[in-house]
Amino acid sequence: MTVVGTDVAQEPETAPTGALLEARGVSKVFPGVRALSNVDFTLRGGEVHALVGENGAGKSTLMKVFAGLYQPDGGEVLQRGKPITLPTPLSAHLAGISVIHQEFFLMNHLTVAQNIFIGREPKLPGGVLNDDAALNRQAAELLERLGVQIDPKIQVGRLTVAQQQMVEIAKALSFDSSVLIMDEPTAALTETEVQTLFRIISGFVTPETAVVYISHRMEEIKKIATRVTILRDGELVDSQPMDDLTIPEIIHMMVGRKIASDVRPEPRAATEPVLRVEGLSTQPLLKDVSFTLERGEILGFAGLMGAGRTETARALIGADPTSSGQVTMNGRPVRISNPGDAVRLGIGYLSEDRKRYGLILRQDVAANTTLASITSFMRFGLLRDADMRTSAATWVKTLSTKTPSVRQLVRNLSGGNQQKVVLAKWLLRDCDILIFDEPTRGIDVGAKQEIYDLLDRLTKEEGKSIIMISSEMEEVLRMADRIAVMCNGRITGVLDNAEATQEKIMELATQFESVDIERQA
Repeated sequence: MTVVGTDVAQEPETAPTGALLEARGVSKVFPGVRALSNVDFTLRGGEVHALVGENGAGKSTLMKVFAGLYQPDGGEVLQRGKPITLPTPLSAHLAGISVIHQEFFLMNHLTVAQNIFIGREPKLPGGVLNDDAALNRQAAELLERLGVQIDPKIQVGRLTVAQQQMVEIAKALSFDSSVLIMDEPTAALTETEVQTLFRIISGFVTPETAVVYISHRMEEIKKIATRVTILRDGELVDSQPMDDLTIPEIIHMMVGRKIASDVRPEPRAATEPVLRVEGLSTQPLLKDVSFTLERGEILGFAGLMGAGRTETARALIGADPTSSGQVTMNGRPVRISNPGDAVRLGIGYLSEDRKRYGLILRQDVAANTTLASITSFMRFGLLRDADMRTSAATWVKTLSTKTPSVRQLVRNLSGGNQQKVVLAKWLLRDCDILIFDEPTRGIDVGAKQEIYDLLDRLTKEEGKSIIMISSEMEEVLRMADRIAVMCNGRITGVLDNAEATQEKIMELATQFESVDIERQA
């Protein structure tokens, strides 16, 4: 693999050739859900083919058919014009199809190098024992080519979500593949990391290779894709060259309605602080982090990967130990030693890693929705199951969560709908302070608008206070009343939305000295 040294993705020099991979009339049915209905899809050599649609449209299901994870109930898959059967993920790899899934397929107890080359480890003489030195060296060389600074010997479970995403990308590119499928590859990446990924894609695509690119970020798709296919409710809507469509046209075909864009929050009058954090520090990253959160405010946190945004949230709720700092709520000092303390004080935390920290995957929607409020559904030591189902059903309707019933296991929901279940859990708890870490990660444009409207209602009508951590600068600018920018474990500036621009945010995100920008009353 050759990585092209350009700042943005370039179109392939050679026009797309014959079909590398096809789906003809593919259908897939799950209990209570028809995920795909007679879908056609053609991937040609030399193209980056965007696949778009709302959550539940069938994008990930179609890709899992190509990946050998699902078997179609109807239709066929063809490779270079010939029917092919993909009964297992291994068969897909052997056919030259690599997939970067939206939800990671990593083993947290193994190292980065072991995850990348699992089952393909170099051997010592004799062919029995693994050559760990060679394994780590090969992984380091691959990561270096990708422009990723990650120790190949570190356990994957110790990495951030963004770093784990880059390990998934490295693993997929370590195979000699002709087709690379990327399902929301930039959901946890910063703008700088996205540009690195685009360079990787440009270096991968040749007349004999191609990329399927699934994303909800329309601007990314417009930059990187040469062709786009739109799915809605498991059916094919259209497939056209990217240059023939505008972003509003694509969105309209995805959701069947117009979505507002380029929106900023209305200026709001300053209110009393409900939360004051002073001198919050952890070993080894956070250094003297101080900020206030006002009643009815959305305070955005921006910064590059590793800046300390998630670490600040985890330290605040007691999930990570602190070395110093003081937290005050409504003018009263409080001690938060663990997440239970935070919940009791009325602080809810929606983690960036919903599967790891936000959900019990083997439990249903009702159990997960009521998890943080479980004691309120108990009587004489027994759970009131009917009340749990009724409450969960209310939030399914409120958030437009796509599920056959509240008895559906959350592991069977799409990524965006899983996120809605986590959101419902904290809304049911009725916390006064909500911390949302990447609240719209992996969520389509239509569902994003619903969540944006909900956050506005929570702050403006119900007086909730929200900390919103997001890697999408457009999202922070759209939603946050003020924006705290972090770099190297420090807050380097706090901007009012009216004065904030992407350029100012990026300038602060690359500073290493704390800059005190006081909010004007």
